[in-house]
Amino acid sequence: MGLEDQLQRVADDLEVRNLVARIAQLSDEGTLDDYVRLFTEDAVWDGGTAFGVRKGHADIVVGAKERRAAGTSGPGSHNRHVITTSAVRLEGSTAHVRSYFLFYVECDKTPVVRVVGVYQDELRRTPSGWKLARRQIERA
Repeated sequence: MGLEDQLQRVADDLEVRNLVARIAQLSDEGTLDDYVRLFTEDAVWDGGTAFGVRKGHADIVVGAKERRAAGTSGPGSHNRHVITTSAVRLEGSTAHVRSYFLFYVECDKTPVVRVVGVYQDELRRTPSGWKLARRQIERA
């Protein structure tokens, strides 16, 4: 592998990691328009038995609105998604990322870890950059 290929892999790895982090941040604090722009049009968000499966931008936004209405996430919920220990495997225009996550509640008081789990993500390179194509959420 030549230097140019190595540099591209490093750049891709960083962009992928930043995308996973940005999704967590926007889930907690951002607008749903900004949040859903980080997904491919045909993305699948699989929240398991707790939150169900959402497919495509419109359905993913519906699920996010439901979680925000329930106070589970979003601005004012005082909850935070913390991503850690991400392992990235790049395969051409696809990236597979396995990350541990911690979901904290009551961050305006003394934060409490409510859920520990794993995100199994598949990202796709698009003309506008890397996007999340599939997320499967597993509780630890």
